[in-house]
This record gives sequence, structure tokens and C-alpha cells, in this order.
Amino acid sequence: MAQVRLTNVSKSYGSSQVLHGIDLHIADGELVVLVGPSGCGKSTLLRMICGLEPITAGELRIDDQVVNDLPPARRGIAMVFQSYALYPHMTVRGNMAFGLQIAGASRAERDARILAAAKALHIDHLLDRRPRELSGGQRQRVAIGRAIVREPRLFLFDEPLSNLDAALRVKTRIELARLHRELAATMIYVTHDQVEAMTLGDRIVVMHEGRIQQAGSPLELYEHPANRFVASFIGSPTINLVPATTQACSAAGARVEVHAGCVADVPVDAASLAPGQRVEIGIRPEHLRVADGNAPSADIRFGGEITLIEQLGESHLLYVRCADGLELVARASGHTRLRLGDRIGLVADPAVLHAFDAEGRACKRRTATT
Repeated sequence: MAQVRLTNVSKSYGSSQVLHGIDLHIADGELVVLVGPSGCGKSTLLRMICGLEPITAGELRIDDQVVNDLPPARRGIAMVFQSYALYPHMTVRGNMAFGLQIAGASRAERDARILAAAKALHIDHLLDRRPRELSGGQRQRVAIGRAIVREPRLFLFDEPLSNLDAALRVKTRIELARLHRELAATMIYVTHDQVEAMTLGDRIVVMHEGRIQQAGSPLELYEHPANRFVASFIGSPTINLVPATTQACSAAGARVEVHAGCVADVPVDAASLAPGQRVEIGIRPEHLRVADGNAPSADIRFGGEITLIEQLGESHLLYVRCADGLELVARASGHTRLRLGDRIGLVADPAVLHAFDAEGRACKRRTATT
């Protein structure tokens, strides 16, 4: 397997710069997911690692070797694309064997590698079929198998599940996670689906407008987003962002007024804040509770009318419009008896809130031990 290090890597097309000073280290055996909205540069970065796009500036190392000018075939990389890119006239066995034949592997070696990969992907019964006889999920597993048999030092995946239906995406995602554990392989995986990123990655790299916004474990990004963009991108449904004004700042945190009569003490590092400053308070839908009269007095409070209910089975999403026009999303129990048009109160514990300054930077949350 391999480790990858990008140092101040950038990419330009003429006068248009699409990647800006990317610094990233991927450890041996790690599965790192590059995630971000369309056009953020994640697929371009993957293609640069593969060698399909030249690097404008900076350095790319795989293990201890600088590979900026090394052709793709000599980088020891296997890439799985969004499109399956299978040869339609070949059987599954032929598709998986093609790269090994080019590399000069013997017939016995080819057969052994193909059978091992096919069994790992549960497609060993499909080896004599052609792509047109396979489902979308089976074709994608063949494409992954074709990469595995080459025994590369690095696997690259460019949105490999985007052509699959929802149920098949979940199933294939589970298989990919299992495969990573079994192979102990270094993998870089690109997706725009943050649920996919959260469930697959050892570490997630969030990108926006050609820059890395934050890199960390799924839980780290969820609980401690570096800025408003990361907080909004990670989590489903997206975080509620509520305008507020600071009233006071101290070592214990910031006292903020969210709306008339609603003041809360938010335990964040308020060093970058000042009284009278406009901020945004982030409240995840799962942290908003329907008020039942037993909420602690320190809780932040809202009231409004339910305008939409999304029924998800184990839970419901409540869309609530407050009197001042603020719209909030709260997650409630699937057994709730609330109906459209009901007026309800919502409460949230300040300890789980996020605060963002005027530039969108997150104020570090304080814990009981800090």
C-alpha cells in the first residue's frame, strides 16, 4: 500500500485557477473521502493524483517518490470511474483479465487473482457473462474487481456509486467498507454525497471553491466544524443557522440575543467576538426538541407554526416558521401526534450549539473540562 502527500498543489486552466494551495497527507491504509459540492475541485484533484491531469504547481509524493511528471501507468494506481467503462464485447473474466494481460501476467496468475477478487465481491458466478447481462450494481463491482486484480498500491474512486439507485448505493457502500477492511488498502474516494462520506471515510476532506475547508474524522467534522460552510455541508438535514447579536463576551462564552426576549449563554471561545457583533448560531435539527414544559431555564427557545412534516418512519422532520420569519427544521419522534398548522415551542441546549462570527469562522466550543 502507499501514503500520499500533496504540498501546496494548485491547478490552473489558463488564467482560471481551480485548486489553491492544497496540502494533504494520506496515511498508508487510510480511506480518505474528498467531499464537496459540484465544481469544488475534488475530481480534478483525484485526476491529478492519478496522472490524468498535470499539476500546475506544488509537489505530489506517493510514498517517497515525487510523481508530478510520472505517467499514470507507472504510479501503481487503479482508478474506478463514475461510468463503469467496461468492454462490452468481453466477458466479466475478460474485463478483469485485460490489464493483467497487458502487464504480462501468466494465465495461472490471472486466473488466481480474478477468482480471489470475484469471490471478495460476490461476482464469481458472473465471470462468463457480458456487461449487458449485468445490473448496474454488478457492473460497478466488476469495475472494482478489475482494479483489485492489478494489486495497486493506491485505489482512487471517482463517484463510483452515483449511477446506482438508493437501495443499491447503500448495499454497495457497505461492500466497499468491508473491502477496505479486508484489503487494508489506501483509498481516496470522491463523492458529493455527505452521507456517503460520513459512513465510508476514516477521514473526510471537505472542499469548497478549490480549497480545503477542513479535514478530520466524520465525528470531528460533525461536532467541531471549522466554519459555517462545513457545518452546513456535514449533517442531514442541514444545520439551522439563526442570526443573533452578542450582548456580552467572557471567558465562559458569549451571551447572545437570538430574538426579542430570547437570550442564551453559549459556551464558546468568544475571543474573536465583541458586544454588539452580529453572529450566527448553528442548531442541528436533532438538537431541537419540542417543548414539553420541562426544559431547563437556560435552554434557547423558539415558537412557531408547523408548515411541513416529512415522515421518515423512525422520526419526523418538522418545518417550523417563527413569527419573525425565521424557518427552522427539527427532528421529532416518529410517534408524534403533531399536525400541519399546529403551533409549537422548540428548545435547544446551549451546550450543543455552534457560533460563527461575521466571516463564517466557527468559535471553538467549550466543554466542561476547558
